[in-house]
Amino acid sequence: MTTTPLRKDAARNWERIIAVARALVDQGTTLQLNDVARRAGLGVGTVYRHFATPEALLEAVATPCLEALTAHGERALADPDPWRALEAFLARTLEAQVTDASLAPVTAAPEDALPRTTELKAALWSTGRVLLDRARAAGAVRPDLAPGDLVPLMCGLAYAVDVHGARDAAARVDTAHRYLATLLEGLRAATPPGP
Repeated sequence: MTTTPLRKDAARNWERIIAVARALVDQGTTLQLNDVARRAGLGVGTVYRHFATPEALLEAVATPCLEALTAHGERALADPDPWRALEAFLARTLEAQVTDASLAPVTAAPEDALPRTTELKAALWSTGRVLLDRARAAGAVRPDLAPGDLVPLMCGLAYAVDVHGARDAAARVDTAHRYLATLLEGLRAATPPGP
C-alpha cells in the first residue's frame, strides 16, 4: 500500500495518537476519539483528520501485530515440515491473541475501516488455510478438521486464557502454550499402532 508521507508535525501527532490509543486499549478502555484527543493534548479535529472513527484508530493500533503475524505466517509457509509449520503459526497467533488487546476485536469485526486491515486479515486467513491443507495432505492432522474450525478453536483458547490465566504477559503466554499443546494433541492424526 503506497501512502503519501506525513509532514513531520502530522507524523508526530499520528504517533502521539497511536501511543495514547495503545495505552487505552491495553488498559481495556473503549476508544473514544474525543478522549484520545484530550489525553494526547491535541485538538479533536486533529485526531479526526487522522482517524475518522474509533474503529479505524483501533485497527491502526492493531496493524503492527497483524503485520508481524503475517510475516510469521510467510516464514511458516516456507517450513518444509507441515506439522511444525502449522504448530508454529498457531502458537504465534495465540501468543498475539493473549498479549495484544487490540487483536481480538479487530479480527472479529465483520467489516474493516481500513483497507490495510482487510488485506492483512485476508493474508492471515489464507495462510492458516494453506498450512492446514498442507498438514492434512501430509496426514499430520485429523482429516475431519476443516479450515473454518481453526478460528473458533483458537478464539476459545484465547478466551480460556483470559478467564483463567494470570495477568502478567509471560504467565499468560505459558498458559496459552499449555492449552495449545493439549489442543494440538487432539488435532493430530491418529498414528496406526505399531507391530
